Amino acid sequence: MRILIVGGGMGGTILANNLARRLKNEMKTGKAKITMLSASDKHMYQPGLLYVALGRMTPDELYRDQASLLEPGIEFHVDPVEEFHLDKNQVKTKGGKTHSYDLIAIATGSRAVPEAIPGLAENSINVYTEAAALKFHKTIGEFKGGRVVIAVGVPHKCPMIPPEITFTLYDYFKDRGLADKVSFHYTYPIGRLHSLEPVSNWMKGEFATRNITTETLFNIKEVDGAKKVVRSEEGSETKYDLLVVVPAHKGMEVIEKNNLGKGGWIPVDRLRLGIEGYANAYALGDTTNIPISKAGSTAHFEAEALAENLASIVKIGSPVRDYDGKVFCFIEAGKDRATYAMFNYNNPPDPKPPTKSVHWFKMAYNQLYWASARGLL
Repeated sequence: MRILIVGGGMGGTILANNLARRLKNEMKTGKAKITMLSASDKHMYQPGLLYVALGRMTPDELYRDQASLLEPGIEFHVDPVEEFHLDKNQVKTKGGKTHSYDLIAIATGSRAVPEAIPGLAENSINVYTEAAALKFHKTIGEFKGGRVVIAVGVPHKCPMIPPEITFTLYDYFKDRGLADKVSFHYTYPIGRLHSLEPVSNWMKGEFATRNITTETLFNIKEVDGAKKVVRSEEGSETKYDLLVVVPAHKGMEVIEKNNLGKGGWIPVDRLRLGIEGYANAYALGDTTNIPISKAGSTAHFEAEALAENLASIVKIGSPVRDYDGKVFCFIEAGKDRATYAMFNYNNPPDPKPPTKSVHWFKMAYNQLYWASARGLL
């Protein structure tokens, strides 16, 4: 049985490795074959971009060769898919090759689109690409004081990045002796500080201790760089000296171009991750339309569930388990304290007071990530 995995990020990599271990015997006998198509020969540890932005990591620490992370026997090609023909069980790549499959899993990820809002890309900083993180680091290093506005668009990758950016920047400027010269103002698109109410409630208390002002129901409409003003769809505006943004995201362009889902989000069954309308096609990670956090751990837990099901389809002809919506996210609450949020479809998160020990556990995970990508954690 030919299994095709499109995308070499967290979800695709864990899925491929988990499958390869489950189907070791079938791969040896030729009953199963696993092929991965990726747009890059490098694998990036995306959460590390925040640490690059703060000067705590260098860009080279974020990358490994993708082939080195894959189990033996997985056929790997750097040749991104350009056309999906799910009704024909085929894809066509940029290199002009056609790959046929019996089962396909799409894990193409998502992208920040600050350019979708007038003035936003030119007049703000974010942490969603290597270039953006380096610009972020340079900008905050030159900042001498003033009003820092944190503006958030939805949906976005990494649900905890809005509070993380706010708290780590607060400590960054404090350590530079600018605490009395910098004020923080935080905006969010819905009627609370975070999409997850328990996280919002936790943030409210943390913000109060730092005198961080807030405005909810603030959907970014445009940025006037000359006047240093960001305006909302609701009609309000706020002045800034430094605009830090968590831009809204979309799925990858190839998904939109192939009409697999509005905004690049592929509609899937939230329990089995099957793409609507196709019995042998699946999607996981950021690219799905599941209304749950777009996080590395989401992709991780989805990949584990999907690997078990695909292996079971090969072995006995049917899937055996559901994905329960499990997500686990660290939340950096400053330079040396952190907490976490763990939740699923039925149980909301319950963030605890931040501690140094959780922060150091997060620092350790920055190194353990590579074992996680191998599916060993």
